[in-house]
Amino acid sequence: MANVVVVGSQWGDEGKGKIVDWLSHRADVVVRFQGGHNAGHTLVIDNVTYKLSLLPSGVVRPGKLSIIGNGVVVDPWALLSEIDGLREQGVEVSPETLKVAENATLILPLHGALDRAREEARGSDKIGTTGRGIGPAYEDKVARRAIRVCDLAEPDALEARVDQLLMHHNALLKGLGAALVDRDELLRQLTELAPRLLPYADSVWQRLHEASRTEKRILFEGAQGAMLDVDHGTYPFVTSSNTHAAQAAVGSGMAAKAAGYVLGITKAYTTRVGSGPFPTEQDNETGQKLGERGNEFGTVTGRRRRCGWFDAVMVRQAIKVGGIDGIALTKLDVLDGFDSLKVCIGYRYQGEEYDFFPAGRDAQAGVEPIYETLDGWTESTCGAQSWAELPATAVKYIRRIEELIETPVALLSTSPERDDTILVRDPFAN
Repeated sequence: MANVVVVGSQWGDEGKGKIVDWLSHRADVVVRFQGGHNAGHTLVIDNVTYKLSLLPSGVVRPGKLSIIGNGVVVDPWALLSEIDGLREQGVEVSPETLKVAENATLILPLHGALDRAREEARGSDKIGTTGRGIGPAYEDKVARRAIRVCDLAEPDALEARVDQLLMHHNALLKGLGAALVDRDELLRQLTELAPRLLPYADSVWQRLHEASRTEKRILFEGAQGAMLDVDHGTYPFVTSSNTHAAQAAVGSGMAAKAAGYVLGITKAYTTRVGSGPFPTEQDNETGQKLGERGNEFGTVTGRRRRCGWFDAVMVRQAIKVGGIDGIALTKLDVLDGFDSLKVCIGYRYQGEEYDFFPAGRDAQAGVEPIYETLDGWTESTCGAQSWAELPATAVKYIRRIEELIETPVALLSTSPERDDTILVRDPFAN
């Protein structure tokens, strides 16, 4: 049986939460390996809605081990609040069912303050961050001044590490005209936090090695999407981590060969939150209809998502760069009732045609989509659990997408409900 890595193939918000939850009953361990609490996953199980940010989606299933890997930046207060919220909904989360990498970087209140101050200073040139401190925390990690989970267990050394951190951050905050961080207050918060967070801390790489050795099935859960990758996305309008499947190994402590099957979650149309290029965006009645029918609001921020037609060029590029073996096509039911549907099959820029998304900022902002028009369908696909229940034109739409992205559909989702999923190929079957 293969381990499975689940990643987004667009700009995030593709419906990874439901698919990971659906797959997790086949898994023994579910791992988050990058990102932070800027990622939002919504699960609907037996008419109960769970909204997750840091916790792996498998946490709502009894008997599964959930792991937050070292590649994640962890806001400990947000994590503990999320745990409390799930407990109120009847989901038991304990140090036996949840492990947090002891070498994971912490997001502190100062990171959010810096994030928001810099966005404000950018004025109209905002990147569109969530303001939750994700980027500044990753910056501190790379600059080797971050506070990590394990540092909370060494109170004698923590003061010196905080001093080093504040030497940098208070200088930046002062330059931006923002309030400085009170050293003693930060130390008090961390001291108070330690006994609540440390019971979850663990050498998760050892846990994963043991799980692999005993042939446990491991599901790696990515956050955001391929086009938000800090190297391969629409830079600088990206997140601060690598979102492709290769990050699953280094972000969890597993060997590079850990991934067996890579599943790319792919929405049947395209959405994006925040600033940045979006070639197929429909800032019109069509985009509004997609947004309303798809309930396109961010799980974490509540921000309205920009909506547009399916971009086969971008998804194909994400598949090639990310090593995606098959896709889970989600939200097909949102397209019910459209007379016709458009799919982007290429770009045009300054008189030239492109079959890939160029890296330059001007080119990304200036490309015009080349569309192919397909027939829509009037019948409902909502809740379909077999191919036989789908309209013929919906099947034709799916098959054309497979041709254009050069990758098969492994799963098809027809509603937010867990069971409204058509299995074509089980990703765990090697």
